[in-house]
Amino acid sequence: MHNLRLRPHAKVLVVGGGINGVGTFRDLALQGVDVALVERGDYCQGASGASSHMIHGGIRYLENGEFRLVRESVVERNRLLRIAPHYVKPLQTTIPIFSTFSGVLAAPLRFLTHKQKGKPKERGAFLIKLGLSLYDSFSRDGGTVPRHQFRGRQRALAELPGLRPDVKYAATYFDASVHNPERLTLDVLQDGEKAGRASGANAQGNTARASNYLSLVSMTGEPNRGTGKGSTVRLRDELTGEEFDFTADVIVNTTGAWVDLTNEAMGTASAFMGGTKGSHIVLDHPELLAACGGREIFFEHTDGRIVLIYPMGDRVLVGTTDVDADMTQDAVCTDEEIEYFFELIGHVFPDIAVKGEQVVYTFSGVRPLPRHDATQPGFVSRDYRIERQGPGSSTAGAGAVVMSLVGGKWTTFRALAEHLTNDVLAELGIQRKVSTAQLAIGGGAGFPADEAGVQKWIKEHMTDSRDADRTAGLLTRYGTRAESVMAYLDGGQDRPLHSTRELSVRELEFMASHEQVGHLVDVLIRRTSLAFRGLVTGELLNEVADVLAVPLGWDSAARAAEIRHAQEVLQRFHRVETHSLVA
Repeated sequence: MHNLRLRPHAKVLVVGGGINGVGTFRDLALQGVDVALVERGDYCQGASGASSHMIHGGIRYLENGEFRLVRESVVERNRLLRIAPHYVKPLQTTIPIFSTFSGVLAAPLRFLTHKQKGKPKERGAFLIKLGLSLYDSFSRDGGTVPRHQFRGRQRALAELPGLRPDVKYAATYFDASVHNPERLTLDVLQDGEKAGRASGANAQGNTARASNYLSLVSMTGEPNRGTGKGSTVRLRDELTGEEFDFTADVIVNTTGAWVDLTNEAMGTASAFMGGTKGSHIVLDHPELLAACGGREIFFEHTDGRIVLIYPMGDRVLVGTTDVDADMTQDAVCTDEEIEYFFELIGHVFPDIAVKGEQVVYTFSGVRPLPRHDATQPGFVSRDYRIERQGPGSSTAGAGAVVMSLVGGKWTTFRALAEHLTNDVLAELGIQRKVSTAQLAIGGGAGFPADEAGVQKWIKEHMTDSRDADRTAGLLTRYGTRAESVMAYLDGGQDRPLHSTRELSVRELEFMASHEQVGHLVDVLIRRTSLAFRGLVTGELLNEVADVLAVPLGWDSAARAAEIRHAQEVLQRFHRVETHSLVA
């Protein structure tokens, strides 16, 4: 039976299982608060999983005058490099520059109005140098990355010979990337669950419970019969269709771009959001990969939009668009967006041709931006705020206090969760017990500090049946939590899959029993990076479904339905070719 249904009450109910909701869940659990989290799909399925895979300070936010956000972002970037080193890595970034003073006259007006007048102009070397110098200043305390460097044309082309020959300068600085945002989200979630088990040992059971595929349908406003406080919400299990009531004193709405729709379902109507859609493509393109020289290429296209090209393993990620989103439509990467990406690659690397068949994966998400009147989506603030509704506020509401998160970005999730948690603690009259500022996340605890340490760790954890490649793959996927996974693998008969050497039968069983797998596609997209790299085949679909069917209780009809569902998701949302998914 569902763990939330067994005890249908919590002091705090977090609605939304993206990184900000999960981060808040973890922080509240660490304070000993009785907290539950529900997510209508899979964890990190929405905007959190459709990000540019960057942990960055947001250099372009300086032009919007968002100095607080940039400072917080740089501090949090440096912090995540320390507390989540298994997933967050330094990323060398180069900006190719094609003019010296372009944009100088327009920049002050943009800074003052946050709007673009007339046709956008690319920023020249003067503005970029100014911005990077200011950016570096935010890293002085606790900085873990080198300061920026400027190169002239000759040196730039020597380092990156594929660049446009009319490049005048190349500015290089460091940010960070997160190659496994879905697994980092899962690590944060499991930290929260672990804290809840520790608190529950002296209470009435686990005080931190989370469930994916559980949606909030409505709120009745009826208080908890036992305490006379809070409100009752109706929850629906999206896998079985069953519904049940759940009570909470405080409800935290972290559903991103869907915040207003969630509030409407709860009877606390709002008009906070104005999200924009961002799409990306993943290319299997060795020539482009080599041209990047191991760096992210970050630049401004002729339309004023910031775009990026960067290597992720043996693939290249290209993004992103920034267009007003229609919340009635699913976010998908369109043919027009793909053509736009091909065009921008040619803008920087004119001699590199890109073909449609080199696109192995696409993804889109809706940024949880505030409602805005900006003439260009890129000028909408990426900062966040917390809106309170319910008792004691100007909004007439039911018994529970509803806190809605408006905005937020990947880089600042820990600080944002701390802010949200402090507001919730104030509502409950509870003092903070633990800070998350220096607390290692999941498999980042004890993670090797350098490549030599990584190789030493791999050698120490190899066995007769687990070679260096397999051991390295587990360390990459789980961080140091791989040790508990390995103990599970070694606890019974195991064998690698026939369709991929990256997974084994017992590892899939581990995911099914320890990582809340609801659908076959969860493993392909969010528990592994197989779909992202274009490695899903019909043989793989069938084999993974066969293994998962036993622990997840799928009969032959359910197994076939899961394969069809995975094919549909991959074809519709990620443009994976139909023929490759048929066994």
